[in-house]
Amino acid sequence: MYKVRRWVVRHSRMFEIIYRLFEPVIIRLHPLWNLLDYARVEAPVKAVEKRVKGFLFDCRMCGQCTLSATGMSCPMNCPKTLRNGPCGGVRADGHCEVKPEMKCVWVEAWAGSRRMKYGDRIQAVQQPVDSRLKGSSSWLRVARQSADKPTSVLHEGDTK
Repeated sequence: MYKVRRWVVRHSRMFEIIYRLFEPVIIRLHPLWNLLDYARVEAPVKAVEKRVKGFLFDCRMCGQCTLSATGMSCPMNCPKTLRNGPCGGVRADGHCEVKPEMKCVWVEAWAGSRRMKYGDRIQAVQQPVDSRLKGSSSWLRVARQSADKPTSVLHEGDTK
């Protein structure tokens, strides 16, 4: 997974484009999700999301995805689960102090964000992880939240 995760970050612009095309589809499906009941579709959507994002991003299913704001590098892969930048232990070569064989997630995030059209979003402060949402679908959360805000598009990682 680590090699795939690093490849995705190196191709973050392409994945940003894919996400920008995919997100409106998920949002437009809100009436269907609502009709079928969000609670009922959570399990199958979550299973698909976990497989796709697990393979590509080594996703931890925190339920509050910030990939589009962190250069397609999941901050939950940080051994310290830091959501807003690297700790003081990043080695001179850009590797993690806890897992020296691993490049720092935030070094990767910065590099990935520099390739993205909306890469400046990495500078937005991310909210702390709400552990009650762990294991839930962030795709469905984006659709549900966008229904509450019909005049604007809400991207993963954005807050209400």
